[in-house]
Amino acid sequence: MNALDLLRFAWAALKGHRLRTILTLGGMSIGVGAVILLTALGEGARAYVTNEFMALGSNLLIVLPGKTETTGNAPILGGTARPLTLEDCEAILRHSRRVRRLAPLSVGSARIGHGERRREVTVLGSTPELLPVRRLEVGIGRFLPDVEIDRGAPVAVIGRTVQMELFGPENPLGQPIRIGDWRFRVVGVMAAKGQSLGLNMDDVVIVPVASSMRLFNQLSLFRILIEVGAHSEIDSARQDVLDILRERHEGEEDVTVLTQDSVLGAFNRILGALTLALAGIAAISLSVAGIGIMNVMLVSVSERTPEVGLLKALGATPRQILKVFLVEAVLLSAAGGLLGLLVGYLGSAILSQAFPALPTRPPTWAVAAATAVSLAAGALFGVLPARRAARLDPVIALAGR
Repeated sequence: MNALDLLRFAWAALKGHRLRTILTLGGMSIGVGAVILLTALGEGARAYVTNEFMALGSNLLIVLPGKTETTGNAPILGGTARPLTLEDCEAILRHSRRVRRLAPLSVGSARIGHGERRREVTVLGSTPELLPVRRLEVGIGRFLPDVEIDRGAPVAVIGRTVQMELFGPENPLGQPIRIGDWRFRVVGVMAAKGQSLGLNMDDVVIVPVASSMRLFNQLSLFRILIEVGAHSEIDSARQDVLDILRERHEGEEDVTVLTQDSVLGAFNRILGALTLALAGIAAISLSVAGIGIMNVMLVSVSERTPEVGLLKALGATPRQILKVFLVEAVLLSAAGGLLGLLVGYLGSAILSQAFPALPTRPPTWAVAAATAVSLAAGALFGVLPARRAARLDPVIALAGR
């Protein structure tokens, strides 16, 4: 019995029990498809985070008030010993030649209004340097005025959504808005940006940082964003910032300076572990599908006992009988695996169309692993039924016992 005969024999046996074959194929394809789809989601999340950070450029430092209490790089902070001030920003600019641009950032939430219209929005306080540091663009009008960092001004730049909600088709430039109890004049509208690092930049109002800190009665900045001249100077610039702030804060290192690489590394480790966990959970269904194949093959052996007896009576060896049932199990798992790959890729394509910002592409290792595991499951769980068939006594088997 050659390889072609084995395949024909196995195919005929599977066609003879179509419903059972379809259900087994469905179980295996769901397992493989789940591995492909879930790992694609994990890798898509990692690619999305990476793209978001890389959109800010590759020479970014982020200064946070408070010292990291863990040994990792994630921004998990302890209590703030001393606030980050605008004077700290001026000192960094003055004493570090590696700093190209610096944008202080304060954040608050307030109710804004124009005429009879009201809206709750996020208010960002910063300087003109926020525009190049965050890779933002102004749609119409201009950005914040270039005044001294500690001087406020009653001007505001609004996001595209805020413009539509408060002004509709009306030109907002020069129009007054109220933020809390303060009155500001709109000088610009940001170009459409959408979500960026968890913040909808179309639904914000940006004002001078000094005005924002007075508006929300804040003593400390939320963050300081620093753009370094060259990526090779990142570590040196980080040390400069730490040294300058340590000297200003009476010798105490009570801030955290994150590099873009360290933040990306932390997210990549977390999302990589999540991807593996999702793959492991989905792989359980492959084991369940393998057990289903074993059950199907055991039933098949029982139903085809006279057939096995006839084959042995015609001279088939136990090894050939073993091959017949093993090929049937592997053919079943291979077909299920291929169907699962199709389901997984189709699901990934649908997700990519539904969420264009999330690049759901299954990793090569997951595709190879899912295919290999499905084939291995078919072979492994097909061994027991195949050995049982190979050991049947031909006389007893012909009698159908």
